[in-house]
Amino acid sequence: MTVFPPSLLKGYREFKEGRLSQESERYRLLAEQGQTPEILVIACCDSRAAPEIVFNALPGEIFVVRNVANIVPPYRPDGEYHSTSAALEFAVQSLKIKHIVVLGHGRCGGIKAALDPSVEPLSPGDFIGKWMELLAPAAQAIAANQWMTNAERQTALERISVRNSIENLRTFPCVSILENKARLSLHGGWFDISSGELWLLDPETGDFFCPSDDQI
Repeated sequence: MTVFPPSLLKGYREFKEGRLSQESERYRLLAEQGQTPEILVIACCDSRAAPEIVFNALPGEIFVVRNVANIVPPYRPDGEYHSTSAALEFAVQSLKIKHIVVLGHGRCGGIKAALDPSVEPLSPGDFIGKWMELLAPAAQAIAANQWMTNAERQTALERISVRNSIENLRTFPCVSILENKARLSLHGGWFDISSGELWLLDPETGDFFCPSDDQI
């Protein structure tokens, strides 16, 4: 017989006895009235960088999309399956979110694979390899820089991935139209797993900076 993971059952029990009991009214209202988050966070599916934990979010507070390396593909209504594009469409058109945050993170496995041409596909489908091709031009340029260390290349591409996703967001008409009307804002962030620091993307310069305590 297949056994449900005991760690998850333990976690649910603690959730039920703790947070759920404390926020039962909030959950009841969310069930009755539906969700009305104002923020969409597009993050990596890495288990170490969960947006709900990083931002200490309440239930119903943020709408989260996660994929390998927090990539937003360009607008391409070609009849193929587009999970991230579908979630983006729902968040913008139905939920009427006001902010989109692309959240990258340190030590990203997808980014590491993109920088290493010797990495073998994990399966015949090579889904990760095909997905990371969206960053291929930047990855090739950074990998060719002999003056950078492996760690510097990794961090550079992680942050470029955030900027690239924001630019791809603007290829979606529903995003660009609302941004031009100042009804939707795009933001970038990078979370350092090792230190727990959150770095923000400066929309004017494109640089990442660590906000001071009085800015948080």
